[in-house]
Amino acid sequence: QVQLVESGGGLVQPGGSLRLSCAASGFTFSSYAMSWYRQTPGKERELVAIISNLSRRTNLADSVKGRFTVSRDNAENMVFLEMTNLRPEDTAVYYCNAHTSFGSSPPISPWGQGTQVTVSS
Repeated sequence: QVQLVESGGGLVQPGGSLRLSCAASGFTFSSYAMSWYRQTPGKERELVAIISNLSRRTNLADSVKGRFTVSRDNAENMVFLEMTNLRPEDTAVYYCNAHTSFGSSPPISPWGQGTQVTVSS
């Protein structure tokens, strides 16, 4: 079955950086777009970044453009979220997921445990 395991979160000061990783298994990774979402208590989960199956296209939320970069390694079935110049409002649990297309297709998998990112001084 599809398995997505996020890692790399932690506590970082404002202006700092983190690199999140997501290890995927149970499906043909290189055939799926991959995404990062985040969620804070009481709020809807929001799409932060998405990358097409062969890395030709990416899309990032306006709130993170210029600060976050999404990438993937199809040989290792991994997707990454490089986060720089972090702000307190980036504090959230971050999740990855897969999509059948780069467009508006829904995530294919139940959500994993996510990885907590806390930006605080």
